[in-house]
Amino acid sequence: MKELIEYIAKALVDNPNEVAVNEIEGEVTSVIELRVAKSDLGKVIGKEGRTARAMRTLLTAASTKIKKRAVLEIIE
Repeated sequence: MKELIEYIAKALVDNPNEVAVNEIEGEVTSVIELRVAKSDLGKVIGKEGRTARAMRTLLTAASTKIKKRAVLEIIE
């Protein structure tokens, strides 16, 4: 899951070397924290949160295949 979010985020931003993804795994749920440069925050969130919502949808679909739950948090 971490690699999926990292790949998508690096494709979206202007500064791919400043993308940091941290995964905190629990028994049932994994929390994936995404940090990007301040100037790229708008690109990751998108208009009205559409890009962030799409990333969360992909993450949910991928995590369902491995029978886990994953939550994406975009950290400023």
